[in-house]
Amino acid sequence: MKEKIRVLVVDDSIFFRTFMADALCADSLIEVVGLASDAFEAKEKIEALKPHVITLDVEMPKMRGTDFLRQIRPKYPNIQVVVISSLSNNVFEALRAGAVDFVSKPNKQLNMDNDAFIREILQKIKVAASLAHTKAPAAAPVPVPPHGAAPAQATVTAATAAAAKAASKVFRPAGPVLFKNSRAVIAIGASTGGTEAILEVLKDLPANTPGIVIVQHMPPIFTAMYAERLNKICKINVREAADGDRVEAGLALIAPGGERQMRVQKDTRGFYVRITPGEKVSGHCPSVDVLFESVAQNVGRDAIGVILTGMGADGAKNLLAMKKAGAYTIGQDQASCVVYGMPMAAYNIGGVADQMSLSAIPDAILNKLT
Repeated sequence: MKEKIRVLVVDDSIFFRTFMADALCADSLIEVVGLASDAFEAKEKIEALKPHVITLDVEMPKMRGTDFLRQIRPKYPNIQVVVISSLSNNVFEALRAGAVDFVSKPNKQLNMDNDAFIREILQKIKVAASLAHTKAPAAAPVPVPPHGAAPAQATVTAATAAAAKAASKVFRPAGPVLFKNSRAVIAIGASTGGTEAILEVLKDLPANTPGIVIVQHMPPIFTAMYAERLNKICKINVREAADGDRVEAGLALIAPGGERQMRVQKDTRGFYVRITPGEKVSGHCPSVDVLFESVAQNVGRDAIGVILTGMGADGAKNLLAMKKAGAYTIGQDQASCVVYGMPMAAYNIGGVADQMSLSAIPDAILNKLT
């Protein structure tokens, strides 16, 4: 019999701890091994209970969830943490501190009732539990083999690592950059682990970088908070997209969470986004596939497509469509992904022109555009 996923629930509300325990125990794959009311109690129980996954409230008395995370990550690197948060920017701090993902507490404002919350937390606990068994250790970037060869599983030898390093031109512009095509469009898609991955890609791009459009799977309201966070850190401007926004140099538009899809359209002035109500595509709304399909159709060879860490296959099919339309496509490699799902799916069907580590992606984008 397969071992159950051992979960420790940490929350200062006795009502919510009980609710969580009852809901999680109803799943045959999960065993709730303990409950803790604060970080100090949780630290005492980790050693004895040996959980695979901790669900963690980030706003607790005595010690904040983010401080608790920073303390336990070095000692227990294989224990995965899923944050449970109210509407707070603290969730992004927790992700930066090492949480693998987050779920918003049931909230009418987010159109998330108890049933929707339980479905999401169960899914993310199962994904988190799988990471200790599937995530590869950090390694040097692997040069992309010919299409049809085994994807990203080859051993990294000294020779291949040296070749990858030699092929990568390090691009760190000190001032304004002259781009060959200022009307190019950079389209990025990500899911689990994507909040930090997107930050890594965007943070050092020059202020006049061609327009960027992004789908990161995330609940509504959080996308606006995430955009505000990135805008404070990055040289480019970052904001949550609104219907009709122009795709222009120096601006990154993040698709709003919720029951809407984002597409890139073209007119005589250039490119703009349409944000319209829509059903889930590839299991998501907003969907990376929807964005990438519109970029393939309306931008074509003037586009760059980037698919980052995430569970599932959203974006894979239409990253291939972008590549067939003449766009340059990049996939994050297994070693640097939190979850090597979306990039692997795109790579396996031939949608990725170049596969590389997360840290190499900004340089690859700039090298292509200059």
